[in-house]
Amino acid sequence: MTTRRKFIQLSALGASFLPFSKSFAKSAAPQKPIVLSTWNFGLAANVEAWKILSSGGRALDAVEAGARVPEGDPKETSVGLGGLPDRDGHVTLDACIMDENGNCGSVLFLEHIVHPISVARKVMEKTPHVILAGEGALQFALANGFKKEKLLTKESEKAWKEWLKKAEYKPIANIENHDTIGIIALDANGNLSGACTTSGMAYKMHGRVGDSPIIGAGLYVDNEVGAATSTGVGEEVIRIVGCHLVVELMRQGNSPQDACRLAVERILKKSPEKAKQVQVGFLALNKQGEYGAYCLQKGFTYAVHTSAGNNLYDGTSHF
Repeated sequence: MTTRRKFIQLSALGASFLPFSKSFAKSAAPQKPIVLSTWNFGLAANVEAWKILSSGGRALDAVEAGARVPEGDPKETSVGLGGLPDRDGHVTLDACIMDENGNCGSVLFLEHIVHPISVARKVMEKTPHVILAGEGALQFALANGFKKEKLLTKESEKAWKEWLKKAEYKPIANIENHDTIGIIALDANGNLSGACTTSGMAYKMHGRVGDSPIIGAGLYVDNEVGAATSTGVGEEVIRIVGCHLVVELMRQGNSPQDACRLAVERILKKSPEKAKQVQVGFLALNKQGEYGAYCLQKGFTYAVHTSAGNNLYDGTSHF
């Protein structure tokens, strides 16, 4: 049975779209290059990543370039510039990146920098560490040429002040004011990389960090097997080390689709009542260019760019 189709015409981005069935769990044949991104804004991210992949570029460069698109868009209130703040009015950013060699870098609780994904890459390439946090991450960013900027826009500040009237912390599933962009890619040389970046849950407690910058939780890449990223309520992903789990399930022979489903079912098993109220989605890609996605609730979308075009799909859901 064919599910409802989501076709968003992005003529300005040069995207083309093909019919999609909910039963479609992977590409029809091994293909590379390919890039996948979470949510509707993944379409625009994919376009930028594809510029690199289609010219024979490295997957690492592609995922960084793609992630920078929503980071720099003030209209996207869940990533980077314009992100909705924590309950104290601070826009704090989290991001990580991982390449085909297992190298990785991450920044947590970073303020004042538009592109945390690029800072995470610098951490990976220029330090002996994997993670820098808070003031230390900011100090490192400024020392490496990043510009200190105000991230709280007038629109996001207005929304925060309106929220303060009741100050109720109730994230709503699939509302893209608290969702991550995760992006994973396989390049023409058969190498995988991934990136994940977010401003985190809107109106979170000051200091809260979710799964997005945690290697193994919000992102994981194993060049022998595949890559995975996640979105939604990060606390639930952290509890199962979700993306590492997805990749290990693929290593055991599961398709990307089944690996994502099994990870979601792990969350269901641990917290069946809570799982009815929150959204978590996984997106996975293997070395053959096969991909899949699975989520708790209906409404999770993801974008896939191949030589056939840039397509937006509905993730298969449990509920």
